[in-house]
Amino acid sequence: MTEKRRRLSRDDWVAAALAALAEGGVGAVAIEPLAVRLGATKGSAYWHFANRDELLRATLQHWEFDETDAVIALVSAEPDPAVGLRTLLGTALSHPQANVAVMLAGISDPLVEPVLTRVTNRRIDYLAELFTRLGFTGDAARHRATLAYSAYLGTGQLWRTAPGALPADSGAWDSYMDEVWKALTATE
Repeated sequence: MTEKRRRLSRDDWVAAALAALAEGGVGAVAIEPLAVRLGATKGSAYWHFANRDELLRATLQHWEFDETDAVIALVSAEPDPAVGLRTLLGTALSHPQANVAVMLAGISDPLVEPVLTRVTNRRIDYLAELFTRLGFTGDAARHRATLAYSAYLGTGQLWRTAPGALPADSGAWDSYMDEVWKALTATE
């Protein structure tokens, strides 16, 4: 007796593609392996997407919204820029395995490049806005924003290439985060 399969939605395919993207980069976003991962047929994907590029576009759009637009909206709701920035950094740095930006860095793909550029610029601009609200001006705010984003990308890269270089327990991680915070907000 065959088991009746649940009908997969467009969102199911995008979620699977996003997980594959985070794990294996753009090359991992392919219809056949995703169908296997989902226990579905390739036809299910083609019901929702004309081709792999359309699935990749939808996945990148979802990533951009959830990991940039929604995060900025959430942090912007915090009236204290120090609390917002500390929360943002703590959250972003504490999940390096989910750093899709690291997986997309250096990819020469006409679908990926404009999205990654837009996301990177938007994130750095927002960080600069937070540093400005903390009292840093002009170039200082921009430099700190770029440094903060570099820490984010670097942490993700270390997790992928040398996870032992990162603090392993919560106490060491908290100490590391305190040092990152001090480096980014020091006034001297």
